[in-house]
Amino acid sequence: MPEPPYGIIVNQLKQGNVIPFLGAGASLSGRPVDAKWNDKTAAFLPTGRELAHQLAEDSSLPSTESYDRDDLSKVSSYYAEVAANRADLIGCLHQTLDRDYQIGAIHRFLADADVPLLIVTTNYDDLIERAFQAKGKPYHLVAYPTDHKELAAAVLWWKPGAADPEAHAPKSLPLSLSDTTIIYKMHGTVDRQANKWDSYVITEEDYVDFLARMTGQTAIPARLMLEFRKRRFLFLGYGLRDWNLRVMLRHLKSALATTETTAPLTDAGEDLRSWAIQRNPSELERALWLARKVNIYDLEIDAFVGKLREKMGIA
Repeated sequence: MPEPPYGIIVNQLKQGNVIPFLGAGASLSGRPVDAKWNDKTAAFLPTGRELAHQLAEDSSLPSTESYDRDDLSKVSSYYAEVAANRADLIGCLHQTLDRDYQIGAIHRFLADADVPLLIVTTNYDDLIERAFQAKGKPYHLVAYPTDHKELAAAVLWWKPGAADPEAHAPKSLPLSLSDTTIIYKMHGTVDRQANKWDSYVITEEDYVDFLARMTGQTAIPARLMLEFRKRRFLFLGYGLRDWNLRVMLRHLKSALATTETTAPLTDAGEDLRSWAIQRNPSELERALWLARKVNIYDLEIDAFVGKLREKMGIA
């Protein structure tokens, strides 16, 4: 089994040419393999399946089939539309996420970087923000405002240290990556500071709306899309079993080809390879990643981070 090209990844990271793209698996960094999540005592975040089971139990989901109870978006739809309402779902998610869960090795590693990064995540938790706060390093936070319908055509931007965000049209977000890291939370975020800006792409309907915005090129700020065209991606903790991710990547590829920029995408840019770190990928997932010009490596995220630190010569 080939190993990731650690030297290349480290060199590209040092130059700011890599966009870390954090999936659900990245938030489980450091979690014991045999650990079981408990919503009252666990020091680590639940998996998507564990959260789905909790929501299914609370809402008395009328199905015992695993293909229903394991599906977080389906269970969330039932919770918000049948058993309770959207506000109840948001309150439940906030209660689950409003804790100082264990910050993972990948979050600390990214916070240690000496160059400003563009970090993208579909996670709702605040682990990456807390890692930067622990280092005393500033960052811009940009999030998708699913649960603020009055801002449906905008994205939310928290300047470093701000409790409340500014709303900006995706095409006019005035951000620069020259000096400060940007964290873009593509599917929303828990708001533990002001406790009023929680927003989640989580139900089936949320994903349909979000993907429709991607098709219309209003989901991702144009300034960030420009960087997507120029940089490689490092996917951490994603599995392509999730149809939402497959559709998102397909639309992202289409959007990259049509984004308005002052410079055309070069042949070299089209040939850029990205990387994915995923534990136990299936043969189908390998084929799907490779079809998207992403080389995939079967490795635990913590082990991968340890190797990167060795290459960089940091403890």
